[in-house]
Amino acid sequence: MSGKSGLTGPQKAATLMLALGDEQAAKIFGKLHEDEIRDLSQAMAALGRVSSAMVEEVLTEFREALGQTGHLVGSFEVTERLLLKTLPKERVAQIMEEIRGPAGRTMWDKLGNVSEAVLANYLKNEYPQTVAVVLSKVKPDHAARVLALLPEGFAMEVVMRMLRMETVQKEALEGLERTLRSEFMSNLARSSRRDAHEVMAEIFNNLDRAAEARILGALEERNRESAEKIRALMFTFDDLQRLDSQGIQVLLRAVPKDKLVLALKGASEPLREMFFRNLSERASKLLKDDLVALGPVRLRDVDEAQATIVALAKDLAAQGQIQMADGRDDEMIQ
Repeated sequence: MSGKSGLTGPQKAATLMLALGDEQAAKIFGKLHEDEIRDLSQAMAALGRVSSAMVEEVLTEFREALGQTGHLVGSFEVTERLLLKTLPKERVAQIMEEIRGPAGRTMWDKLGNVSEAVLANYLKNEYPQTVAVVLSKVKPDHAARVLALLPEGFAMEVVMRMLRMETVQKEALEGLERTLRSEFMSNLARSSRRDAHEVMAEIFNNLDRAAEARILGALEERNRESAEKIRALMFTFDDLQRLDSQGIQVLLRAVPKDKLVLALKGASEPLREMFFRNLSERASKLLKDDLVALGPVRLRDVDEAQATIVALAKDLAAQGQIQMADGRDDEMIQ
């Protein structure tokens, strides 16, 4: 669509970018999507010579359009309405689905926000070549965590295909994106509604002891059944007693020393002893000395340290590096 200058929209955008200069144009490019950068770059490359009078017209038109607006309000609805004026309805629906979602603009951004355990469970049933493409498109740290959770033989097949992989055809990549969107992401959305008691248990896990006791106590008076369900789903520092020796040793290697000392300051004697038993004699003595030297500490600091270690234990369990025994019976305490 052309205005007073006689230039099309892309040509006017290209003229504006060139007029702004390298530094300002680079900042704008940094905020554009790949498709937008490609379209704008093509318009700039094909623009040719533009007279100073035409440049002035474009800048004046831009200034006037901005001035008439008074102020700008961006929203999903406004964006969708504008897109529908220039793009097919199906493409607009796809774009809006991408930008509305919590996981970013592209399918690969979305996959980067899916738990590695969930993604690995889905991918282990796909062809190794498909998995290789997916892992090459998501961020390396996320790909590494997914790869570690795949069956060993299958993971090696994926690695070999990633090493031999050449440029993936655009059509094949778009087909894979469509499949992931229609099969995986839609199923994930349908199954993502979690039990309210599980959600509340995670929230309670992050409360300090005083708040947890107060709110759970009040809930117990109102709805004992719900309080018991939440209590059963909660994972506390004391639940680390359900770890076997190997699990405790893995956890000890991952926990910052200062956090461990603080956490054990408020721990029960059996739990302290379990940690001491899984350290060397020298390391155990040093830890005991650190506990004595620590002196009085704030309960809030102890709670935070224990919460950090619990979160770390959950992460290690999700990665399969440690295992928790089911149940909470005292028989598991050694």
